[in-house]
Amino acid sequence: MTYWKFTYYNCLALFVFLLSGCDTNEALSLSKKSIIYCSEGAPESFNPQTVTSGTTIDATANQLYNRLIEFNPTDNSIIPAIAKSWHVTRDGKMVTFYLRKDIKFHQTAYFTPTRDLNADDVLFSFNRMSDVTHEYHSVSGGRYPFFQNAQLVDLIDSIEKINDHTVRFRLSHSDSSFLANIGGNSAVILSREYADQLTKLDTKQEVDTLPIGTGPFKFKQYSSGAFIRYEPHSGYWRGKSELKQLLFDITPRDTGRLTKLLAGECDIIAYPIAHEKIKQHPNLILESVTSFNVGYFGFNTSKPPFNDPLVRKALSYAINKQAILETVYTGQAEIADGLIPNSSWAYDSSITSQEYSIAKARALLAEAGYGDGFAMDLWAMPVQRAYNPDAVTMAKLIQADLQKIGIEVDIVSDYEWSTFLRKIADGEHQSVLLGWSADHPDPDNFFSTLLSCASAITGSNRTFWCNDEFDQLIQDALQTNNINRRKAYYSKALKLINQEVPLIPIAHSKRYQARANNINGTVLRSIGGIDFNGVTKN
Repeated sequence: MTYWKFTYYNCLALFVFLLSGCDTNEALSLSKKSIIYCSEGAPESFNPQTVTSGTTIDATANQLYNRLIEFNPTDNSIIPAIAKSWHVTRDGKMVTFYLRKDIKFHQTAYFTPTRDLNADDVLFSFNRMSDVTHEYHSVSGGRYPFFQNAQLVDLIDSIEKINDHTVRFRLSHSDSSFLANIGGNSAVILSREYADQLTKLDTKQEVDTLPIGTGPFKFKQYSSGAFIRYEPHSGYWRGKSELKQLLFDITPRDTGRLTKLLAGECDIIAYPIAHEKIKQHPNLILESVTSFNVGYFGFNTSKPPFNDPLVRKALSYAINKQAILETVYTGQAEIADGLIPNSSWAYDSSITSQEYSIAKARALLAEAGYGDGFAMDLWAMPVQRAYNPDAVTMAKLIQADLQKIGIEVDIVSDYEWSTFLRKIADGEHQSVLLGWSADHPDPDNFFSTLLSCASAITGSNRTFWCNDEFDQLIQDALQTNNINRRKAYYSKALKLINQEVPLIPIAHSKRYQARANNINGTVLRSIGGIDFNGVTKN
């Protein structure tokens, strides 16, 4: 690309992102200190407490907020964050966090903090999610899917302020995943002082739309479905970013993101296509991480004929996973034998992927009383995710597979992402192509979030399958710290999933991004999405 074209595209991009009015030199100077990230979709919220979608997590969790504890990006071990240290009693029922004294909240056009973070903010953040009588609980709908899926409402008996910088969680019972859940993307700390201001102004809903956190970047502007503009948090406790601004350019089409990257309009793009073309480009770098994820074909078990396990089992025989892997993932994934990837300590190698057998599929359909087949819908998500880079193509492959056993499939794919998620959470679908990227490395993040009875109520269990035996197994697993015992419980749970087939695990994939070679630092994380803290631009 010639120099004048590079300059033109950067000025044009900056103009689009409300930088009009600056002269060329100013725009070029600012472009050298800015990163434009082309994302695949718009966030549903600016508070990851209220949703679990990867698009929202990417845009908010690590950019705007911090948690009490976090995960080391190298080995996924738990490390200090807002809490400099913590103590767990021998019985596991009391956990005390000791907070740092130098954590500052964002100062924006709409909020000026008068104090640093303290215990009141921690209590506000968790009590909002756990206490249905809390003044902020019902704001934005009263759904906190991750918190509720992990059954933290029942686990946390109380949260006590010992002093301004010490907080104690009293638990109803020992839970081996508690610390992992507290370090998850949704366990962010909000500002009590900001909430009090919004209460006085009678604008409580802005706590989730005009965010205030303690993270490396602060909110500047959002143009719905177009872009998000962040600026560095000058008082960030880990050190101010060298960037002038961070821009999320919302570009749903994968071809559009690649075009912008090649034109210099984006510095980094999510879920790139044309990997070989990117690898061969002298100024671009293709990056990947092995993610804790699963892409699946799920059934709404509350609707016939999918309330019948025989029907679900029949369809599992009819799906050619290998063809999907080669076409949709271009070989950059592993066939999913079960719900959790083989990198998890809870993986059970004795559980194998369902064989591909049209004959067995037809036999089971006939046994279930559907020998002549039936018609069904299949909802294919409209965005690219690591666990499913092309849901529409996958839907077409499944459509062709099921036609072989007399099932006619109508593909539903014309909804915008947030509308799509809302409708399937309300159970409007018969079946859906979706997936999950883990918030933390504990295997419970797959089991409780995707298939528990609690998650069927909160909406992240898109199958609406509720099985008392399964719930008891995952509860038993959480009440022991013995890894071998936990693994035994999870093995039984995995076998029950294979028997009941509320969903068909398709693949565990890598997550890719492409960036210009003048971007320094690590953005992709195996758990927790993306993080621009410490990322710079030459």
